[in-house]
Amino acid sequence: MSKHHTPVLLAESLDYLIGSKTGVYFDGTLGFGGHSEGILNLLDEDAKLISTDVDASAFEHSKKKFSNDSRMKIYNFNFQKIDVIAKIESVNVFDGIFADLGVSSYQIDSPSAGFTYRQDAKLDLRMDKSIVVNASDIINSYSEEDIANLIYKYGEEKNSRKIASRICEVRTHKKIETTSELSNLISEITSQRYLIKTLSRVFQALRIYVNDELDILKSFIHKAVDLLKMGGRIVILSYHSLEDRIIKDAFRFEALDCVCPKEYPVCRCEKESRVKILTRKPILPSQDEVMRNPRARSAKLRAAERI
Repeated sequence: MSKHHTPVLLAESLDYLIGSKTGVYFDGTLGFGGHSEGILNLLDEDAKLISTDVDASAFEHSKKKFSNDSRMKIYNFNFQKIDVIAKIESVNVFDGIFADLGVSSYQIDSPSAGFTYRQDAKLDLRMDKSIVVNASDIINSYSEEDIANLIYKYGEEKNSRKIASRICEVRTHKKIETTSELSNLISEITSQRYLIKTLSRVFQALRIYVNDELDILKSFIHKAVDLLKMGGRIVILSYHSLEDRIIKDAFRFEALDCVCPKEYPVCRCEKESRVKILTRKPILPSQDEVMRNPRARSAKLRAAERI
């Protein structure tokens, strides 16, 4: 499965992340092990890397891949549980915390994973298959207004109401159960010029909503800053504006030493700055990397250091 995964912005991620070669690190999005492997290559024998991924296929693959490396501990948890994992591993603080928020090429390309609209598959979109509600449940049971709002909020799709209306019209005759059925009804009301982008936005919106990705990301960043040692760093790769905005705003908030209204003559909030932002603007992949790996084109790297 390694052919399905090319780690994005690998050198840049490691440059920002790795301080102590004997430290304890956390990779919250293990996937098929590309970034974790890069981290391990820079660490000494007495260092430790804890990695986690909620996707069962990625977890099983990486468990075998790293089975002979005693520095590596792997969990089949969502990265939001970083605090739980830290307690299990008796880790008080991490030297570095990393997350790559992209969906792996394997998940995108594999019909069995249920993420692709390019091939026929069950309309699922759950990264964690223990989640009760999948994308088909939403499409077939939510009101037209709720579907429209969901597509607009999480996919930033301007034709969300037109798409929601068509979904509700079609489902009165037949339940929408596959990616092809959803793609086909969208293609019927969308210009071919904009079809791919529209499909991407709709499927993105459903995936984000089903997996509660944005709220989980907010929770993860707050917990991660709590668990960083002084001088430790957090590095996150994002792939769309909603994620990047959350990361940027979270880092900015953690960097502030006061959040009182401007009219207050004296600070009353007693907030303290907890991080120094290392990337004033996000780091983007080079043209060469995008040519080698087109799915890196939308990646943005942001990093901050605990102070």
